[in-house]
Amino acid sequence: MKELTNEPLPKLPDRQVHSHKGNYGRALLVGGSVGMAGAMALAGKSTLRSGAGLVTLAIPEMIQEIVAGFDPCYMTLGLVGSDDGFLGPISLLELPDEVLEKTDVCALGPGLRCNEETKRVVERLYRTIAKPMVVDADGLNCLALYPELLANPPGPRILTPHPGEFMRLALAVDPDWDTALEARSGDAHHRQRAAAWLASHDPSGQTTIVLKGAGTVIAQTGQVATNRTGNPGMATGGSGDVLTGVITGLLGQGLTPWEAARLGTHVHGLAGDLAANQLGQISLLASDLVEFLPVAFQSCQPREGNP
Repeated sequence: MKELTNEPLPKLPDRQVHSHKGNYGRALLVGGSVGMAGAMALAGKSTLRSGAGLVTLAIPEMIQEIVAGFDPCYMTLGLVGSDDGFLGPISLLELPDEVLEKTDVCALGPGLRCNEETKRVVERLYRTIAKPMVVDADGLNCLALYPELLANPPGPRILTPHPGEFMRLALAVDPDWDTALEARSGDAHHRQRAAAWLASHDPSGQTTIVLKGAGTVIAQTGQVATNRTGNPGMATGGSGDVLTGVITGLLGQGLTPWEAARLGTHVHGLAGDLAANQLGQISLLASDLVEFLPVAFQSCQPREGNP
């Protein structure tokens, strides 16, 4: 396993003068439920702030007006859901083929909630969408019920579990408590080994694991890195939704999953550090991370027009 923590961070390609919004990625984010509208709004806004050209949020129609009201810059697609406002199998019929065909990158899970209906949504989308996909939150918890899918994804996958979600995935793959518990360890080497172990369960090498926490670990088959930005103020609801959006936005601009995960975790943590410097850790909100993303990107990308 090659340690790449000290390797230079990836860079986004320069934006060309005659480019248009289609050149920077069409992102489709699927999730949301009654009471969790903010998760999709945060993910959508951070996808845009990370440079995506077009962002569509596919959400239960019961919360469509709420999600749309957070920001006018992303599009919303209201899907028929269950009576309690969750996505279900019928929702998949509402996803137009033209939307899926034009999508460059997909994210699945923010605000989703996990029940019998949404489990089938996650299983179907994970199994059939060949485009790069980021999976987070209850998307991961639903995925843990279908461990066979982890070994044979139809396209690139970035899974972004916190330690609890990691344990559910790990135990679904192999009921080895020792391996799963390493994700909760404060030891960086243990966390690296745990993340690399789960990534290696995909023999095709298409799966990237982002094990969140203090010193977020990024792992693919044969390589691992630890992120060094971020602070305890980011331990607040919605922070993970912002990270999902950041990585999704970077994937849409052509970065590989490894590059998007490495740069995304760095920028996400740096936005948290910048926000904490100004606002303090105690008062830090996930929405503050979105607002500090522009400065974070500026600090690690060449100035526009310069090499």
